[in-house]
Amino acid sequence: MTKQNIALLAAVILLGVIPVLMHWNSKDENLFTGADDKAGKTIESINPDYKVWAEPVFEPAGELASLLFALQAAIGAGLLGYAIGYYRGRHKSVNPGKETGKNA
Repeated sequence: MTKQNIALLAAVILLGVIPVLMHWNSKDENLFTGADDKAGKTIESINPDYKVWAEPVFEPAGELASLLFALQAAIGAGLLGYAIGYYRGRHKSVNPGKETGKNA
């Protein structure tokens, strides 16, 4: 491995480890709750008389919400990967003699 690859690998590992270490000893009991829950609790603490004026059309029960979120992420990643591959292949077919990404 080159020094550049090792530095990139170390950066990726640090990007994954640092957020976990920042909240390791946190006293927040709702550490891994969603942003919607935290926003609702903050609004209630600021203004206890606040009344919700909109309700969700469909609220999935239990783990179905997690499944739908993961499915949405997978479909988005698939479409993004397809688009990148399509345009890269199209670029290579237009310029067959050129190698992309390498210094000649």
